[in-house]
Amino acid sequence: MKKSILFILAIVLTLNVLAQSKPDKMEWWKEAKFGLFIHWGVYSVPAGVYQGKDIDGIGEWIMNNGKIPKATYQAFAKQFNPIKYNPEAWVKMVKDAGMKYLVITSKHHDGFALFETKASKWNIVDATPYGKDLLKPLADACHKQGIRLGFYYSQAQDWNNTGGGACAGHWDKAQDGSMDDYLDKVAVPEVKEILSNYGQVDILWWDTPCDMTKARAEKFLPILAKYPNLITNNRLGGGYKGDTETPEQFVPATGFPGRNWETCMTMNDTWGFKSKDNNWKSPTVIIQTLIDIVSKGGNYLLNVGPTSEGLVPQPSIDRLAEVGKWMKINGEAIYGTTASPFTFLPWGRCTQKGNKLYLHIFEWPKNGKLSIPLQNNISKAYLLANPKKSLPIEKSKTQNTITLAGEAPDKIANVVVIEISGAPEVTPSPTVGKPAKAS
Repeated sequence: MKKSILFILAIVLTLNVLAQSKPDKMEWWKEAKFGLFIHWGVYSVPAGVYQGKDIDGIGEWIMNNGKIPKATYQAFAKQFNPIKYNPEAWVKMVKDAGMKYLVITSKHHDGFALFETKASKWNIVDATPYGKDLLKPLADACHKQGIRLGFYYSQAQDWNNTGGGACAGHWDKAQDGSMDDYLDKVAVPEVKEILSNYGQVDILWWDTPCDMTKARAEKFLPILAKYPNLITNNRLGGGYKGDTETPEQFVPATGFPGRNWETCMTMNDTWGFKSKDNNWKSPTVIIQTLIDIVSKGGNYLLNVGPTSEGLVPQPSIDRLAEVGKWMKINGEAIYGTTASPFTFLPWGRCTQKGNKLYLHIFEWPKNGKLSIPLQNNISKAYLLANPKKSLPIEKSKTQNTITLAGEAPDKIANVVVIEISGAPEVTPSPTVGKPAKAS
């Protein structure tokens, strides 16, 4: 009897240890901080122009914004032939930029699937001259090169598969039908396909939950239950919060305390390729935005919109290369860090890892003195780009001052590392003034 009780206790203890040691599925994501969004589809054929007219709005919404009939839009697929697509090069570009994951639109609101599917003929294999699955080689390249893989899927809004939702309503009778039939016959089967046919998938990124009641959202739950390590966002609908908040095109002032969050942003003014959109953000803005997001505890999902030939626009490539150069030197101040202990820094931002604070300087002090509203003793200070050279430190009751020699070595953002003991003891912020902004 005693042996049985001891045996049961041993099992219980073992299960408790296993439960406590089970890795959090979000750990890699919180470490990663930086990923690539890819918006790609048939909308890259008209590229913002319909019947000779520029259509206002973002490129991937051209069917909706231009009120293009289903049959007319589907004809664009005959010109979608990405023969210059090089998924290995795309993933290398991601890796070289210092990104740790990517999320690609497996199906956007136009309903077009970039993968071979049995649920709808409106897909890359059946509707285009290219005739090959686009996701499979990209997934293989991600797995080969150690980049985490995510699929965006527009579960509710679908302007081509009959019955699919539309946030602003339908404009073509051919779109009308039962949304529940659409979910049962297209969306649910396709989600099953993208999660089961491409090896490990780490992220499923829902979008625009138009008319997604709780009952409709629950149609997807049995699928998700099979993938306990899958990270999902907050856009499924029906009241389901998912794992991440997803602010779009802005950085929340104080982040989302208590929630994992990820800001997604474009490099110009569109997600999907738009031939006349040349309003590109500078590398400075992109890098300082990354720092700003990470200093508030978030991740940055930065977008590219490839052409119908399968090329990432050169301005996107150039900017990612510049980000990669900065990350190669300063990545330690991004990966695996937590939010800043400071509410205000007039010269930049801060990230933290263990006993190290990473001071990201956007505005190099003209007098060479960097004031830090920190009461702890600093044992060591140095530029992350030159860790062997210690920087002088002056201490007062309310702050530390680091002396920086000469001009800023990096024109975008310089990182000073300070090492302290104990939790940061921050001097309350001033009530006036504004923090440095991305230029």
